[in-house]
Amino acid sequence: MPGFGIMTAPMQVGYQDVLRVWRDADAIPEIEHAWLFDHLMPIGGDPYGPAYEGWTLLSALAAQTHRLRLGLLVTSNRFRPPAMLAKIAATVDVVSGGRLDFGIGAGSRPGHPPARREYEAHGLPFHDFTHSVESLAEACPVIRRLWTETEPFDFDGAHVRLTGAFCNPKPVQGPHPPILIGGRSSATLRVVAEHADLWNIPGGDIDDVVRRSALLDRYCAEIGRDPASITRSIHLPVSYDRPQATREAIAEAVAAGFEHIVLGLPAPYPAGVARWVADELVTASV
Repeated sequence: MPGFGIMTAPMQVGYQDVLRVWRDADAIPEIEHAWLFDHLMPIGGDPYGPAYEGWTLLSALAAQTHRLRLGLLVTSNRFRPPAMLAKIAATVDVVSGGRLDFGIGAGSRPGHPPARREYEAHGLPFHDFTHSVESLAEACPVIRRLWTETEPFDFDGAHVRLTGAFCNPKPVQGPHPPILIGGRSSATLRVVAEHADLWNIPGGDIDDVVRRSALLDRYCAEIGRDPASITRSIHLPVSYDRPQATREAIAEAVAAGFEHIVLGLPAPYPAGVARWVADELVTASV
């Protein structure tokens, strides 16, 4: 049986709007997880509209919900040094009582101008895509070690260098929060095969999604990992006006082996939208 969640992109909305949807969803068992994104400026709508910092907002929502699993879809590894990110994520897992799903990715590609501008605007370096994927491949084991090792350690990688690295408190979840890696490039999928518990890809072209899933299977086989050990996750945009189209997209994804369905809710959020999702999309699709 697939598991369903919602995604509320925290841009062009108010904090109370997001909080209302998450609190409503927290009381609806059909909705199992909820997500934010990780952008520092809007990537749609008014380019100077509000956009909330993902991890800060996630911690606030974690403190005001009780059941939902929660995370960022997905954290940009470009924004925060991995050891700092491990500390932030461990804190959120503690605040949530062990409900964090740790989403991470390589970061936006250079060819996406609305996302690219946030790096220059915040004084963040923006390297090429090869650099970003290599950095992600180093960040994943570093973060896992910080969550699980009980003694300080040094790390001397090509992109990550740490001396006396240590994380306390540890996450509540053992051995560590599930790691979800998002992306579709072949280079990112190799990192997924090595390090992920879940893999997320945006929906839209189901044939491409199926090809990417098969490529992940191949990369898993090459390193001796069971492909079934990686849960397949997909993000599908919701249409309030055309729910049947969303239901059809869900059916295609489930038939393709995707068991973790994230339903992206466009803003503004109608009153009772979480209940509507449960009744019109989740219950109608299982």
